[in-house]
Amino acid sequence: MTRVLAIETSCDETSVAIVKNNQVLSNIVKSQINIHSFYGGVVPEVASRQHLEIINQAIAQALIEADLDWPDIDGIGATCAPGLVGALLVGLTAAKTLAIVHEKPFVGIHHLEGHIYATYLEQPDLKPPFLCLLVSGGHTSLIYVKDCGEYETLGQTRDDAAGEAFDKVARLLKLGYPGGPIIDKLAAEGNKLAFALPEGKISLPGGGYHPYDFSFSGLKTAVLRLVQKLEKEDNELLSQSSVTKDIAASFQETVAKGLTKRAIACASDYGLNTIAIGGGVAANSGLRWHLSRAAASHNLQVLFPPLKFCTDNAAMIGCAAADHLSRGHISSLNLGASSRMAIQDVMELYK
Repeated sequence: MTRVLAIETSCDETSVAIVKNNQVLSNIVKSQINIHSFYGGVVPEVASRQHLEIINQAIAQALIEADLDWPDIDGIGATCAPGLVGALLVGLTAAKTLAIVHEKPFVGIHHLEGHIYATYLEQPDLKPPFLCLLVSGGHTSLIYVKDCGEYETLGQTRDDAAGEAFDKVARLLKLGYPGGPIIDKLAAEGNKLAFALPEGKISLPGGGYHPYDFSFSGLKTAVLRLVQKLEKEDNELLSQSSVTKDIAASFQETVAKGLTKRAIACASDYGLNTIAIGGGVAANSGLRWHLSRAAASHNLQVLFPPLKFCTDNAAMIGCAAADHLSRGHISSLNLGASSRMAIQDVMELYK
């Protein structure tokens, strides 16, 4: 059994976990939402400084909660890409230092691979191949999971990520940050058929539309124009909570249906009978409802991670690191942080 201490600092959560294969022994998550909500979004320099202040405390707490000491740890893992470089460097530097001091192997982990592995924390018997719909604030992708470190991106957003669209629409509606949880809550009380909003499509050069790629920029613009139109008709209209709830519900319905349609089509076309969902938007109730119903009608299995593992956390990073380490995949201590890296290039981290 492989026990890994893992660190996740790719954005605005400082997280340290200890994982034994697919079993979580401890998972410390320190969120910075209250700090960044003042600015309406994540400020990279602020995020990096917060990681620096919290990281040592989180490491100590993870060891205490797991009731383990350094001789019990088999390896150290950390997110190294993609993400905010300054934030990544905090976790990466801490992990490398621990690996050197305690003479442990170091494993760099791709953040998106971590989100794929979040499903294994709830479904330890899950085996590839399967399709992963990864939906978060920075990424929206359909990933063909063939094996550990072996991935193929079949569909992706051409502009905004789904979570980014939620944040931008929440800003238009003056709801605050982050937008996903707020819109989800309001949508439950609104009329999802109140406003007809366009589903983003990607045109193909020879005609027709890409079956698996996403676009949310046009949808965001449609909400902007709707808000402007309503304000022009009645400047006080948006202050009525019922109208805001209806816009939130209509927007969420459009996003959830678009994600569901492409995920089901992709799984069916590639003969994959399981769809695993990962990322912060995996917590969205509208997406869960639509995907569950559509999967059942197509005889597909859909797997959602527990809500606590949807957002960024070190447990999913540790799960991925434990699998790589068990296969002999070890990273160089010269490995750097990267803001961008295709998931198909994961194995480059272990050369």
